Amino acid sequence: MKLFKIAGMAGLVAMTAALCAGQPAPSAQAQSPATQSVPATAEQPEAHPLDAADLSAWLDGMVPYALKSGDIAGAVVVVVKGGKVLFEKGYGYADVAAKVPMDAGTTMMRIGSTSKLFTWTAVMQLVQQGKLDLDRNVNDYLDFKIPETFGKPITLRDLMNHRAGFEEGLKDILAYDPTHLESNEKYLKDHPRPMLFPPGKVPAYSNYGAALAGYIVQRVSGEPYEQYVAQHIFEPLGMTHSTMVQPLPAKFAPLIAKGYRTASDAAPTPFELVITSPAGSASASAADMARFMLAHLQQGSVDGHAILDPATTALMHSPSESEPPGFATMAHGFFSAAQNGRTVIGHGGDTIVFHTELDMLPQEGVGIFYSFNSRGKDQAVYGARKELFDGFMDRYFPATATVEPPVSSSARSDARQIAGRYQSSRRVEHGFLSALYLLSQTVITANPDGTITMPDELVGGPITFREIAPQLWREVGGTHKLALSHVDGVKTVSDSENPISVLQEASLLHSAPLNLTVLTLSLVVLLSTLLLWPLGALLRRADRATSGASTEVKRLRLYQRLALAFDAVYLFAWYKLIQPILNSDVAVYNSALDGVVRSLQVSGLLAIAAAVVGVWVAWRMMRTDASRLSRIWSVLVALALLGVVWVGLIGQLMSWNLNY
Repeated sequence: MKLFKIAGMAGLVAMTAALCAGQPAPSAQAQSPATQSVPATAEQPEAHPLDAADLSAWLDGMVPYALKSGDIAGAVVVVVKGGKVLFEKGYGYADVAAKVPMDAGTTMMRIGSTSKLFTWTAVMQLVQQGKLDLDRNVNDYLDFKIPETFGKPITLRDLMNHRAGFEEGLKDILAYDPTHLESNEKYLKDHPRPMLFPPGKVPAYSNYGAALAGYIVQRVSGEPYEQYVAQHIFEPLGMTHSTMVQPLPAKFAPLIAKGYRTASDAAPTPFELVITSPAGSASASAADMARFMLAHLQQGSVDGHAILDPATTALMHSPSESEPPGFATMAHGFFSAAQNGRTVIGHGGDTIVFHTELDMLPQEGVGIFYSFNSRGKDQAVYGARKELFDGFMDRYFPATATVEPPVSSSARSDARQIAGRYQSSRRVEHGFLSALYLLSQTVITANPDGTITMPDELVGGPITFREIAPQLWREVGGTHKLALSHVDGVKTVSDSENPISVLQEASLLHSAPLNLTVLTLSLVVLLSTLLLWPLGALLRRADRATSGASTEVKRLRLYQRLALAFDAVYLFAWYKLIQPILNSDVAVYNSALDGVVRSLQVSGLLAIAAAVVGVWVAWRMMRTDASRLSRIWSVLVALALLGVVWVGLIGQLMSWNLNY
């Protein structure tokens, strides 16, 4: 399936590099049931019995292979059915060096954004008590104000649906050093996120929004958030190996699994401290997560201990945002989708090294939770996680086979309309990291046969889609759909497997090819000039010759080369600052880096000055006895220096924003 895309910090990094665990309303044609293509059906595949014996036989073959082939240290899996734990097992190692095996009963995993389910459950508890209203202005519950940038208030329902309109942010969301661990309240007040969209309109996954909801729980309940979750969710459910507290309390420290980039890494990564605690700080065992699933599958209670009443549980599991048929939606914080004809609700979670998924089939009373403690070789964990759930559904809840519908007569022209270059609505648009998003865009290609192709951002490789209704596209051989619409005049592509972001067409000025071309050509001219400078001097010295240039031309060339040398240092410094995120080192980006960022921002003024010098040199060269080649090259150098300024301005390198 989808594993509901990638929702968490590692998800943001993966999305930044290519793509988290959306869509506004597609075209009217796509929404109309009358225009939905109904495929012919084939014989229903036979389901395996969902029992402990079959689960053990299947998972004992699949999971160890995935760990070994993906260089993943370990995993835990638990399956519940009919009010009981059906299967519970650990695979691989919680500590590779010490050979400590994974134990589904006691090993605690960092579950990342799956923690949000505790926050949303807490919100619904307070809704049940009449203390919160999902459609009330969140400012009514806060001791600081969220600006109404678009003249419309944000509601708790907007936060649950990831439609508050917030821009994403990376600064100060993750730390390794406990001295850098600030409170959720301080983070929210010190790092307000800009608004990119009107509330309720465009999905854009937001850790800030979830953290804000957790702070509202704290404010309204009068209890610290971590304490509230412990007393009102963990304790009633008997979740004795779970906590939201960071760093870990002493009693839990020996039980936590160590996290690894790959199993073959020499050392584990430090304990990841999630600053936006309500959005992703939980540590929990698989056995405890089984208790949580059982409560949600049994009208809010386990063994007579209720965390929600039946009516509130049913409400929480119902869609809180409308989507067209076949498209995933949000259900009061849960991701809700159909797979193999069954409704699935759940939530994924990623830190940098831990990767988790919780999925429940409410009508069948079945739930599965699985978590890995490594990214794996070439980010293999994403493929392993997807294959595990897809395999689970295909084995125990197989879909009816489908026959591809005929190609729409308008497919070729419609393919040309949807083709283009897109950016995710979940992005950093202010601050220097926006440069990375600017250069990381999704391309949808129109094929000669009327199909379209786009990259699979989870496991790599292209996906081909066939049009089944006007501007409604379905994966060839699958159920994954895309729909084209226009939102506020912007061409927008909705993904049936992703209810928390959409693809928006990138403008020409912000297109990756244009800006990559400008950057590449500028670098070629810049580096060529700097390399030829000493090389030319060495060749002249060897021949005991002189350049033959006049004193003025020599002086102009010196100015030109100094400007180029500055730009080379300037670009290299920005590259070094952006490089950590390419390796998923999000913790690097914290307030301690403000001095470096500000220095580079100020240096942008010198880069502009260097461009002015380059233009002046080119102008002066035209009025001297310089050779024709020198004059042409001076123009190219001026354009290269202007290109650096262009990239700096478009990529927000030349801004004063420290809130990125």
